[in-house]
Formats: sequence, structure tokens, C-alpha cells
Amino acid sequence: MLARWLQGQWFEQRRLSPALWFLAPLAGLYSAVAARRRRRSRSERLAVPVIVVGNITVGGAGKTPLTLWIAAQLLAHGWRPGIVSRGYGGRSTVPSPVGADAAAVDVGDEPVLLARRSGLPVWVGRDRVAAGRALLATHPEVDVILCDDGLQHYRLARDVELAVFDGRGIGNGWRLPAGPLREPLERLAGVDAVICNGSPDERLPTVLPRFAMRLRAGDFYRLGDPQQRCAAADFAGRTLYALAGIGDPERFFRTLEDLGLVFARHPFPDHHAYRAPDLAFAGSGVLLMTEKDAVKCAGLTAGETWVLPVEAELSPALIDLILEKLRGRQAA
Repeated sequence: MLARWLQGQWFEQRRLSPALWFLAPLAGLYSAVAARRRRRSRSERLAVPVIVVGNITVGGAGKTPLTLWIAAQLLAHGWRPGIVSRGYGGRSTVPSPVGADAAAVDVGDEPVLLARRSGLPVWVGRDRVAAGRALLATHPEVDVILCDDGLQHYRLARDVELAVFDGRGIGNGWRLPAGPLREPLERLAGVDAVICNGSPDERLPTVLPRFAMRLRAGDFYRLGDPQQRCAAADFAGRTLYALAGIGDPERFFRTLEDLGLVFARHPFPDHHAYRAPDLAFAGSGVLLMTEKDAVKCAGLTAGETWVLPVEAELSPALIDLILEKLRGRQAA
């Protein structure tokens, strides 16, 4: 509840809420500590090029679908990518491989989803440099690393940086904990492109390459039996409940509404560790959820549960920009 309230204060207003004035001094302290940490950080380069997908705000903005899109595009252009992630929410403390059947409680929900959807080598580790080296040692065929959510992990040298924003933009524009910004807007001067998953915030710099990203919904599949599929029209006249534990649950709920569905909303905090009682509200109705939630909910629901996959759609000009940067690394 506190996390949802705080995000509401951050993102629902374009200025510092009076309820958060007491956090303003801490925002200054956070800024100073973060700047000092970056100055003292020494980056280390891997043997292959690195593409970092991240954001300067807290919470999910669509980084995982974007990472999957880039991975597919790289494969189509003859590259052999691997993926590295922090494994947020997982209990693993050392670099670890992630298989499609890995437990999210061990390696985090997003890495499991990345492994299942991409079929590529995926490793997690708080130290992304160590995780990247472990991946390359195990998979010498990999010739480019995608780092999901690594913009602030400065130990890992990178060749391409992409900053992702959703429709919430930069919220109230304040640094943590008074606002959602991990880094100041000036940080965007160092990235190669800004990706907008939703309406762009007019406060974002316009001098950078900017790409619009759209998330396209696929057919629903049944939790525990991905081969069983159905369309939104198949839910007509049924009692529906929707669950979302992502950075912006309303984004998922809006997608369901766009499909013509009427349902009861049940938002949860991002990366929520579900237990069976959390899902009991669905009773004999039909429960709908995101893929990110589904990797943690297998075996927790007794009723009918369906999962909605989404795929990112972007201009091919983005992969052209990325490939140009990679060719520059190879030439060097």
C-alpha cells in the first residue's frame, strides 16, 4: 500500500506534493551520494559489445518487451545475443544462469520471462560485469550482450545506451525519494536514444533520437498450458478479474479495456511475491494477468487463469541506429 501511495505522489502530479516536502532534503542527499558513486566507479569492458536498456526513473516502463524486440532484431541481422539482468526480486547472490523453467524466487521474474520468450542465454547477477563474463565463458558463441535495466550500473562499460519512458514521463521531476528520478534529466545527454512507451513527456530533451514504442497484445494463453489459446471475445458475459504487479498496473488495465473487456482491477506492487491468498479474490471467476506475473503464479490459482502476452513494435530505424553503433565498435 505504501509503495502504491508513494508512486501516486510521484507520478500523478508535475510538482512536489506537499505530502512529500519533508523528503526534499533527502533528495539532495541522494543526488550527492549518487554523483559521488558515479565519479568513483571504474567501468570494465567485456569482450563483446554491450547494449544497455534502462531508465532514469524507478519502476517498469517497458524495458523487458524492448529488450526482447532488440534481441529478435539482432538475431535477424545475424548476431548471436545473450542477456544479462540484475535479477531483481530473486535471492541469488552470485552470477547464475536462467533457464525457461527457473524459479522466479531465485532469479527474479523478468529474467525468467526473458529466458522463456527469447530462447537465448540469460544470466543474472548484481554485478553485471561478472554475470556477463560468466555468460560468455559458458556461451562463447555469443557476440553481443543485452543488459536489461543496467543504466546506473556503471561498472559495466557499454556501447549503446537506451533510456525508456512510459506515459507517466518524469512524474514530479524530483530525485528519489521525493520523486521518481534515479538520475537528473541531464543524464539523458549521454544516451543514444530515448524510447517512449506511450505519450512522450514534453519535458524530455528533443535533441536526442526518439522512438515511439507500442505494445501489441497477442492472444491469451492459459496459465499452465500455453498451447491453449483464446481471444478477448471468448470472455464475453463472464466475470473477469485482472491482476497486475508491474511498474504501472494501469497500463495493463488500459490494454484490457482496449480489448473491450470489463473486469475488476487488482493492482499489486512491482515484483510482488505472490502467495495463494493474494489470488483468492477471483473465486469462481476468470483471472487475467501479465506474463511477468504469470511466471510467479503457477500453482497458486485453483480457478481459470489466462495470461496476456505483449510484443513491442518500433520503427526499424532503431535497430539501424544500434547496428551502426555496433559496427563502430567492431571497426575500432
